[in-house]
Amino acid sequence: MKLPTRVKIVDVGPRDGLQNEPETLPPQTRAELVNRLGAARLPRIEAASFVRPDAVPQMADAEQVVEAIERRDGTEYSGLALNVRGYERLVATGLDRVNFTLAATESFSRRNANQSLAEARAAAREVLERSELPVTLTISVAFGCPFEGKVDPGAVAELASEFGGAEVVLADTIGVATPRQVRALVERTHAPGVHLHNTRNTGYANAEAALDAGATLFDASCAGLGGCPYAPRATGNIATEDLVYLFEGDGIDTGVDLDALVATSTWLEGLLGRQLEGQVYRAGAWAGSTASRND
Repeated sequence: MKLPTRVKIVDVGPRDGLQNEPETLPPQTRAELVNRLGAARLPRIEAASFVRPDAVPQMADAEQVVEAIERRDGTEYSGLALNVRGYERLVATGLDRVNFTLAATESFSRRNANQSLAEARAAAREVLERSELPVTLTISVAFGCPFEGKVDPGAVAELASEFGGAEVVLADTIGVATPRQVRALVERTHAPGVHLHNTRNTGYANAEAALDAGATLFDASCAGLGGCPYAPRATGNIATEDLVYLFEGDGIDTGVDLDALVATSTWLEGLLGRQLEGQVYRAGAWAGSTASRND
């Protein structure tokens, strides 16, 4: 298969990155992160999550976050919803895209969304029927579940085919996938996107495998922030700046300003008061790389 010459990277740091932090940042600070990512020319940013604040307090006041965003031409702003009520809140804010997430397993659906898988599928169908916004359907725990173990690829393929009207993203929520597994599932489902975690240091190899299989949409989180409150030990997403460096170095255009992205991750490190998981923001973009000359 011929590799794409350009990919779209979605920074999920303001949502998936911050939702696992021990402290809840003020809405204005979360909006500033979105604005910094927009200034770095991210083509899509997941700005907020429309979930119950008692369930994920780090994502409270999503409407205030969206209100404080300085919209940038060329950047699409999305939000996450797990049910119809979350979708309705999202639409009311004027965001550009819905990211509706449902699990590949019954146990994770009940833990993460407080609904059965059948209920989640019904909600996803309702959102797709009602939405005037474009919809991304993210299938969480597509490669492995913290409660049920290995996930049947056939079950994931069935879910993906059920929602053909959406942009499907396969999520390695707990970071257990390996490159051959990722390549096989992307090829089987024809999913355009993946959401990868680097929990077991396979995230970047998995991104390359997904690219080889035809994926052109990649979720990542600035500085490698992230994890899932309902998935034990599901640590960081792949770092956006590391993925940009990797792809750009191989001649695949992302359109992202790597230097601005590195500056954003450095700002985050100071804000959170600890060294973060990403590598490139600490090492710096090598002066001889294609990525460091992105303009």
